[in-house]
Amino acid sequence: MFMTETNPLDAPQTDPFEVARTAAAQIAERTGVARHDVALTLGSGWGKAADLIGETTHTIDAHEIVGFSRPALEGHSGTLRSVLLPSGKRALVIGARTHYYEGHGVRRVVHSVRTAAATGATTMILTNGAGGIRESWTPGTPVLISDHINLTADSPLEGATFIDLTDLYSRRLRDLARGIDASLDEGVYCQFRGPHYETPAEVQMAKTIGGHIVGMSTALEAIAARQAGMEILGMSLITNLAAGISPTPLSHAEVIAAGAEAEPVISALLARIVAAL
Repeated sequence: MFMTETNPLDAPQTDPFEVARTAAAQIAERTGVARHDVALTLGSGWGKAADLIGETTHTIDAHEIVGFSRPALEGHSGTLRSVLLPSGKRALVIGARTHYYEGHGVRRVVHSVRTAAATGATTMILTNGAGGIRESWTPGTPVLISDHINLTADSPLEGATFIDLTDLYSRRLRDLARGIDASLDEGVYCQFRGPHYETPAEVQMAKTIGGHIVGMSTALEAIAARQAGMEILGMSLITNLAAGISPTPLSHAEVIAAGAEAEPVISALLARIVAAL
């Protein structure tokens, strides 16, 4: 488990939505922007999109905002950026993802999404770098997420909270993305707990139950975004073929390298999608 830090979300009696509202108020105070319209969580390989979607007017170290943790993973900036889009809308770009495997608890994992919703954002774009099960997906391939399988055995929902996930990843937004790039394929994302990579047997299990993409993020965030009433677009960058599909052992260095190589192309694609929202 990673080193923990003092965070109000760790106290069971704390209302996580109140912490998110406080965080949103702090962002508004720091940026002078009363409302954001869309939020993007930029995972491995997607970071340059923040420079392409519009003019960054404010950048904040995320850990200075209540509820956020310092980034534990190379490839994540640890910042929150307020971006003025050409349309006049505002985007909140989240480079401060807390992963489930860090051991901080689900509240911290989804805090960025709840904060984005509290800033006013009604569209949530979740991106990641992930392993591909389909052999036709070479490293560097962007794939739309059509659905997910949550293999963390956890949920951001607390108590008797029942949320419908039938169309969790918006078909409208997937169609919009394919209008930008008709070659985009889609698949079902499986979130494992991590931080170890999946075994070949686990990858075959994911394939058997209907998965096409394996990773360690996104699903829990998407559930929280749906609870907040947001419309969700999910995209994975296939950084490697999954264990047992790939002929070589997996490594984080491989993920970073594949993300860096693909970043200009997929970031430009994401910028075009954001422009069409």
